[in-house]
Amino acid sequence: MQKIASLIPRSQLRSYKKGTMDIIVFTDEDFMREAIKEAQKAFDADEIPVGAVVVCNNKIIARAHNLTERLNDVTAHAEMQAITSAANYLNGKYLNECTLYVTLEPCVMCAGAIAWAQAGRLVYGAADTKRGFNLLNENKSLINPSGFSEGEGKRNQLLHPKTQVKANVLGDECAALLKFFFQSKR
Repeated sequence: MQKIASLIPRSQLRSYKKGTMDIIVFTDEDFMREAIKEAQKAFDADEIPVGAVVVCNNKIIARAHNLTERLNDVTAHAEMQAITSAANYLNGKYLNECTLYVTLEPCVMCAGAIAWAQAGRLVYGAADTKRGFNLLNENKSLINPSGFSEGEGKRNQLLHPKTQVKANVLGDECAALLKFFFQSKR
């Protein structure tokens, strides 16, 4: 916990007194800022700037960013790297007690990996209007004719049924880095 607290500026921490010990509470925005740092590493390496962190019990257990160019591997997305790293850290394949923070809405491939890992929560920044997993909800024929199984509401069927999703956390900041990257390529 001490190491993580040093990564986030003291001014951004929420601290509460409980008995004789301080309890530090991190927000989704705090952890998304850490994912943005990973996205910046990807940007600096001339990779599409997407970053991810996996958090378990208020502790970052994995950090990753896109490595598709460096590894010459189209599957080396930030989410895939983070899931693998977190599973190795936990010595198990399920992340049901973890939250994955990623700066861009996961693609269908990554959503499938998130489902197989049974992530407890997915928190993402910018929406991906071209390849994001939520596009399957808009094109219902790809899932089933009605789009959702009876009683499911608007849950995306690509994810595990228990995975909670929160979108647009620091979405503008996440989108700005992507926009700048692609503008610089034109």
